[in-house]
Amino acid sequence: MANITIIDASMTYSKEDGYVGKVQFSVEGHDQEYEIALHSKRGSDWGYGLFFLNESGSEEQFLALDNELEEDDELFEVLIHAAQEKLVRQEEE
Repeated sequence: MANITIIDASMTYSKEDGYVGKVQFSVEGHDQEYEIALHSKRGSDWGYGLFFLNESGSEEQFLALDNELEEDDELFEVLIHAAQEKLVRQEEE
């Protein structure tokens, strides 16, 4: 598993949108920091988008990380849990 450091995380929940979160993090040995956007209607099957946080970096490092996120459930769960710890439930009107 990649050695990551969480920089910031957030998550919201509403009946309309489900769970929407993001985690900013760095990966040991990578030149740039990343942000992952997370979404799940029910909090179980998660979709994600991976982005460079501040500026573009090595495509090779980016693709290697994206592949690791696809293959390593433990790494993906670490990022999901970081966002879930910051969960803010939006008031329904």
